[in-house]
Amino acid sequence: MGMTSWRRSSRSGTSGQSNCVEVGRLSGDIVIRDSKNPAGPRFRLSADDFRRLAADIRHGTYDAP
Repeated sequence: MGMTSWRRSSRSGTSGQSNCVEVGRLSGDIVIRDSKNPAGPRFRLSADDFRRLAADIRHGTYDAP
């Protein structure tokens, strides 16, 4: 399976000034990139690791104190 199209959260807004990430699928894994720098670095996670990361974010694990 090759790369699918990139998706952005609907909560990101429509302006080019939004701080957001985009996600896509690559051979069953999840790939994450900065929407303002699409040619820049990408992070590749297994689907299970991505689910854990998303759950941690929802629970505030990485929020600044």
